[in-house]
Amino acid sequence: MSEGNNQVDPTRLPVEQAAKLLAAAYRERIDPEKIRIDLQNGAPVNADGTINLVHYAAWLVKEMARGE
Repeated sequence: MSEGNNQVDPTRLPVEQAAKLLAAAYRERIDPEKIRIDLQNGAPVNADGTINLVHYAAWLVKEMARGE
């Protein structure tokens, strides 16, 4: 993402930006550290360390269904 460019690629979000987008969607604070912990616990991450928001959301739903 370049400076001054307001476009967001939901398939390549840095953790901090993903946290901001999720916080805006849920209208509550989302700590980037929570996402980092999810990544350590197996949440999908792109090779460059960014997050695909759709893949991350699917992983969260799967984890909720498992009761974790």
